[in-house]
Amino acid sequence: MAPIAKSYDFIVIGGGSGGSGAARRASGWYGAKTLLIENGKSGGTCVNVGCVPKKLTWNFASISEALKDGVHYSYDIPQNISFNFAEFKKKRDANVKNLNNAYERNWSREAVDLVHGTATFKGEKELEVNLLDGSGTATFTAPHILIATGGHPTKPDDIPGSEHGITSDGFFDIVELPKKMAFVGAGYIAVELAGVMHAIGVECHLFIRHETFLRNFDPMIQETLTKRYEDAGIHIHKNHKGFKEVISLKEGIGSEKLLRLIGHDGEAFECNELLWAIGRTPEIEELKPANAGVKLKPTGHVIVDEYQNTNVNVAIAAGRALSNRLFGTAHPRGGAHLSHAKLDYSNIPTVVFAHPEVGTIGLTEPQAVARFGAENVKIYHTKFAAMYYDFHPADEKAKNPTEYKLVCEGPEERIVGMHILGLGSSEMMQGFGVAVKMGARKRDFDACVAIHPTSAEEVVTMK
Repeated sequence: MAPIAKSYDFIVIGGGSGGSGAARRASGWYGAKTLLIENGKSGGTCVNVGCVPKKLTWNFASISEALKDGVHYSYDIPQNISFNFAEFKKKRDANVKNLNNAYERNWSREAVDLVHGTATFKGEKELEVNLLDGSGTATFTAPHILIATGGHPTKPDDIPGSEHGITSDGFFDIVELPKKMAFVGAGYIAVELAGVMHAIGVECHLFIRHETFLRNFDPMIQETLTKRYEDAGIHIHKNHKGFKEVISLKEGIGSEKLLRLIGHDGEAFECNELLWAIGRTPEIEELKPANAGVKLKPTGHVIVDEYQNTNVNVAIAAGRALSNRLFGTAHPRGGAHLSHAKLDYSNIPTVVFAHPEVGTIGLTEPQAVARFGAENVKIYHTKFAAMYYDFHPADEKAKNPTEYKLVCEGPEERIVGMHILGLGSSEMMQGFGVAVKMGARKRDFDACVAIHPTSAEEVVTMK
């Protein structure tokens, strides 16, 4: 006899940021009977192998940099102060574990049912879950199902030996630092992780296909940060043609491990660790969305409309906006205005925790010119050294630039893009992002009294 399916108003597959937000809003705010299915650690990529441990590692690396800077402020700081990376990793892991527990406490407090297992679609409104405790399977149904499974880092399966390298997931398993590390990729993951490893003394080699990295960012960010990394001592292999084979010469951890990377040009490169940062693949293989009639792109990404609905009664990770639309329109805490609730993907502020930090929102300069025409775009730009470096030697000061750009369009000079690089840019970007999202004009920035002495004051005084 087939197991009896348990019914819910809403089922969320995946307990990361998007899934958790949607589940908590549906259940905690609107009282919808909600089930969350998770087959890994609670909190998803961000909490476990993404934003959170990355930022903690960035903090760790930034302290190393600050110790070096302190000498210029007349602190008697010895050079090459030792640190215990393995002990730091233990603390970082404990912090992540606390967040795993916090996520589950929040779900419990807001009456979200949690099932640990791997979900597979059996139909448009039905899921079978292979339970992680080994007790078998369970079946669940709901009129609304949300796919919030995210993705996983990609390895190049067509390169023999690629399995000897790691991805961003494996980065957080490192206990003993390698002496020499290669990073393949030019996106923010490669840039961030190479930056932190260099700051704590690892010889870093970054292999990129063009002249600059972060190629989806404004040219100012690309050019200045690429040069900053080179000036700092990171080896950037530009216009690289890629590797055709990875050979394991010696197994081990840290500097015991030894790899030989063979390029398409025949050149060999040896290192103690290799990190692939070449993109992410949707985590949907075991989900089998085709069983529900969900259409996919050739890349495996789910096809959705502007509301993140699929072609059937299934949505992808839309967070709180989705729950507002599904359950809030007739609820006292919501209202009819939520019937068209959706996430607006324009003007989303973004930060790269590089060394130094990068913040960006809106259009790059080339994008603005393409959309509005060069005659309708005006650029405001400034480049300077932050006061923090006033006591540094001139040559070192020159290697630590702060640079800001505003991209404005039309006679009103509406700010359609903002790009900043330098100390404190991550915190700055969140605040200025609100202004840009609201449609601020250049004169609105000009009307704001500058806070002196800060780097941020330059944003409201550009000419």
